[in-house]
Amino acid sequence: MDSSAKEKDSTGHKIYHMHDCDSRQMLENFFSSNQDMVFEEDFLKFPIQNFRKTFKSGHIKGDILIDLSVGSIIHHLYSACGFFNHTIVLKVKDRCIMELKRWVDTRTGAFDWCHAAQLHADIEGNSEEIQNKEGEVRSAMQHVIKFHLEKENMTEPIDLPPADCIISAWLLDVICKDKDEFIKYLKKFSKFLKPGGHLIFVGSLEATYYTIHKEKFHIVTYDEEFVRGVLVGEGFKIDYCDVFRRKAESDLIDHKGVIFIAAHKEK
Repeated sequence: MDSSAKEKDSTGHKIYHMHDCDSRQMLENFFSSNQDMVFEEDFLKFPIQNFRKTFKSGHIKGDILIDLSVGSIIHHLYSACGFFNHTIVLKVKDRCIMELKRWVDTRTGAFDWCHAAQLHADIEGNSEEIQNKEGEVRSAMQHVIKFHLEKENMTEPIDLPPADCIISAWLLDVICKDKDEFIKYLKKFSKFLKPGGHLIFVGSLEATYYTIHKEKFHIVTYDEEFVRGVLVGEGFKIDYCDVFRRKAESDLIDHKGVIFIAAHKEK
């Protein structure tokens, strides 16, 4: 088998971290305010509502939050960042780091997340909080670090302190070729947690691909039962789970729903 074959899944779909995946176009397709972006409920409203509910409960907080999420998304951090002293964002792709830093530094051409801030404000019932929220997230995102999936210490040469919470939103979906790799990388992500630490997982159920510039990229296929089983098998206790069933019609992605899980690592 040649190297190009090894870098694709069995259907020939490209792999997120092995091929050029346009991070800006990913945002436009799945997380933007564009009129033809039909996934507002799936990828914006549903996770935002659940992040707010989860953090509002007050039991997930501490010194360090580590974010391991797909692309250059930031909307999931609006509810989270105020509960931690330090937020560390880990990215596997340089292009995503550049995209994030462009937004943090308010540079010309940065992706506009105002619609996400507005959704948060609407849910909170306080439209005056929009600018404050954006300022909080920008202040929190001072540590954006590249990591390497195959290294034992994925942030080598940096040794990160153990986190009180890690968030993984859609990243395991796109970096894992199969369910064995899902388990493998979840185990590696879990090593960032301190005993008793919390994990928040967001993913797409029963999906096989997503599309960027007419190119199909691989998504590992799993259902709710699988994710629950893997988490329990890795020593997590599930505190909360919610599932949103897809309503939108689009061939950009073939997921059947989105799952949100909050869990903690049992000591």
